[in-house]
Amino acid sequence: MMGAVTTAAVVSIKPALAQTAGSVLNCEIPVPGNHAAGGYIAPDGKIVSPDTPGAFPPAGRNFTGEQVKRAMNGRSLPGTSYDQSKAYVNYIRRLQSGQSGFTCYASLQMPR
Repeated sequence: MMGAVTTAAVVSIKPALAQTAGSVLNCEIPVPGNHAAGGYIAPDGKIVSPDTPGAFPPAGRNFTGEQVKRAMNGRSLPGTSYDQSKAYVNYIRRLQSGQSGFTCYASLQMPR
């Protein structure tokens, strides 16, 4: 009798975990977010004015959690140079609660 209860629990939990993992990889992170619209991204990830030497323009698109996860593991974000991708990833690492994309980024940090 106990075996039947255990099996039912496993069946209901596995799809929920799969759905959560899928939604984390499909969430989006804007670079920069609404809180910094119009700002450029310095190599260290800080938001700077457009006339700052060495700063990169806004990405012009959102990056998915999957793309960010790959970039954090050494690949470049799609459509960016190596240095630009590095600056954008530094920006993403600096996100704080309440900023656009923070929840997505925080979800990527959760162990699976």
